[in-house]
Amino acid sequence: MEYDFKNAPDRSHTDSVKWDVKPGELPMWIADMDFKTAPEIIKAMKEKVSLGAFGYEWPQADYFNAVADWYEIEHGYRPQTNWMIFTTGVVPAISSIVRRVSHIGDNVLVQEPVYNIFYNSILNNGRHVLSSNLVFDGEHYSIDWTDLEEKLADPLTTLMIFCNPHNPIGKVWTKAEVQKIAQLCQKHHVALLSDEIHGDLVRKGQGYTPAFSIEAKSNVISLVSPSKTFNVAVLHAAYEEGHDWLKKLKQQLNENFDYVSQFIQENVPEVKVVSGDATYLMWINVQKVTDNSADFAAFLRKETGLIVSAGIVYRGNGQDFIRINLACPLAMVKDGMKRLVEGILKYSKYVYM
Repeated sequence: MEYDFKNAPDRSHTDSVKWDVKPGELPMWIADMDFKTAPEIIKAMKEKVSLGAFGYEWPQADYFNAVADWYEIEHGYRPQTNWMIFTTGVVPAISSIVRRVSHIGDNVLVQEPVYNIFYNSILNNGRHVLSSNLVFDGEHYSIDWTDLEEKLADPLTTLMIFCNPHNPIGKVWTKAEVQKIAQLCQKHHVALLSDEIHGDLVRKGQGYTPAFSIEAKSNVISLVSPSKTFNVAVLHAAYEEGHDWLKKLKQQLNENFDYVSQFIQENVPEVKVVSGDATYLMWINVQKVTDNSADFAAFLRKETGLIVSAGIVYRGNGQDFIRINLACPLAMVKDGMKRLVEGILKYSKYVYM
C-alpha cells in the first residue's frame, strides 16, 4: 500500500494542541506527528463508526493477543497476556503507579534530562524527585552507575521511572544496560517503571529492549502504547495492521534526520545534533549560541515563528539544548531549518547588542 508522508493534514481550528498557533507560525515542539494516520486505522474506525453505537466496552482477549503479536513481530519477544492491564493512557498510568507503589515523601528516581511530565506525576502526588543525572561528554550520554546505585540504595527511594528509549535524547539502551538497571532496582527493593512509549520508533541500529523481556523482571512495570507510533493519542488501535506503515514511517524519519543533520553541519556549525537512534524528536546542543534555552526558544518563536521545546524543561543539562519534532513532511522540515538559521543569526546580534 502507498502511504502519504509528503502532505500534512490541515489541523488548524480542530482543537489541536500543536496547531493552536498564530498565522505563519510553525510548531515543531510537542510529540505529535504531522502525517496522516495510517489508512488501515482509518478503515477500522470507519467500520466502527458505521455501527452507530458507542456504549460501554472493554477490551477482550483479541485486544491483548494483538499487543502480544505486535511485540513478538516487531521486537522479538512475546509477552504473556496475563501480564497486561488496559489503561486509558501512559501518563495517567504513571501517576496511578506513583500513588500505588510509593508513599508520600518517598523519592522517585529519574535520569535527567528526561521527559518533563514525569516531574508532574511525582511532585503532584507528594513525592520527591531524585535524579541520577545522565553524564554528557560533549558527544554522548551515559549512566553514572556508581551514583545510580547510591541513590537506589537510599531507603526513601522506592520507585524509579526509566525512559526506554530515552526522551528527549533519543538514546536506545542496550539489553545489558536495561538488565543492569533492573538488577540494581531488584537488589535495593525499588520498583522499576519503564516508559516504553517510543519503543517502536527506533529508526536505525539495534532495536530497543522491552524491560518486560529481561531476566530480572519481577519488579518491572512496562508501559506501552500505540499512541506515539501511529499518532493516535486520543485512540487505542493499530497493532494488527500497522507493520508496513511503521516501516515506511521510519524510512521517512531517517530521511528527515539525515537532512537536518547535514543541514546543520553545513549551515549552522555552532549548534550540534546529539540525538540517538530513537524517537522522532531531535536533541540539539545550542550551548555555543546561548546558556538559556528557554530564552532562545521564546526568541525563535517571536522572531521567526518556529516553535521548539526548550531543553531546560527536561532539567539536567537541558539549558544547553532544544528539542525539535521532525515527524512531518520534508518540506516542513526544510522550512523549519530556514527559520532556525534565521533565528540564530538574529539571536547572535540580539545578544551582543
